Amino acid sequence: MGHERDEKKSKESGEKAGVGADDRAKTPKIEENADGEPEGKIHRSASESSICATEDEEDDEGRKIELGPQYTLKEQFEKDKDDESLRRWKEQLLGSVDMNSVGETLEPDVKILNLAIVSPGRSDIVLSVPENGKPKGLWFTLKEGSRYSLKFTFQVTNNIVSGLKYTNTVWKTGVRVDSTKEMLGTFSPQSEPYTHEMPEETTPSGIFARGSYSARSKFVDDDNKCYLEINYTFDIRKDW
Repeated sequence: MGHERDEKKSKESGEKAGVGADDRAKTPKIEENADGEPEGKIHRSASESSICATEDEEDDEGRKIELGPQYTLKEQFEKDKDDESLRRWKEQLLGSVDMNSVGETLEPDVKILNLAIVSPGRSDIVLSVPENGKPKGLWFTLKEGSRYSLKFTFQVTNNIVSGLKYTNTVWKTGVRVDSTKEMLGTFSPQSEPYTHEMPEETTPSGIFARGSYSARSKFVDDDNKCYLEINYTFDIRKDW
C-alpha cells in the first residue's frame, strides 16, 4: 500500500509538472522583429537628429529595433535587381517617383501640412500647423457626445519613410485620460500629398466630461525620428 501511495503521488506530481510544461509551451514567443519583411527589403538606420522620446507609450518601453545600413533612394532601387519579387515590390512602392528629383539624400522628410476634424453634418474644421508645433491658446472645441474623426494631410520627400505612426495623449487636470496610437504605414516620396483619416470616435458627454484638456500629438517613424510634435489645448462643451 505504501508503494502504491508513493507511486500515486509520483504520478500526480509528474502530471502537474507536465501541465506546467504544456502551459509554458503554449505561451506565445515574443519575436523581437515581427515585421515579416522579405530579406533584402528596405532597412534604415536612426538619424542623429530629431530623435523623439515616446515616454507616453508604455508598451513600447524597452523595445529595441535592430536597424541596418541606410541607403539613398537610388541605391535602394539598384539593390537586388536580380530578385524579381523585390523589384516588383519596389516598383509598386515607389510608383512614379522621379529618381533625378530626389537626389542623394539619405534621410526622408515628412511635413504635416494640416489637420482637420471631420464630423457628420458639419463642415470640416481645418487646423493649421504652426512651425514650432505649439498653437496659441485654445486650438479647437468639440461638442460632447458628437461623432468625429481626425484627418491629416502630409507630404513625403527625399527618401522612403518606414513605419510612420501617429500618437496622441490627452490629459485633464493633469491626469492622463486617453492615449491613441495609429500605424500609418510606409510611404515613398512624391509631389502629391498623402491624406489619412483616423477611425471615427465619439466624444464623452456629461458634466465631468466637459471642460478643458491638454494633449500632445506626434508623428514618428520606425527610426524613432519625430517629424512633428504638437502640444495643444482643446475644450469639450455642450455645443460647438
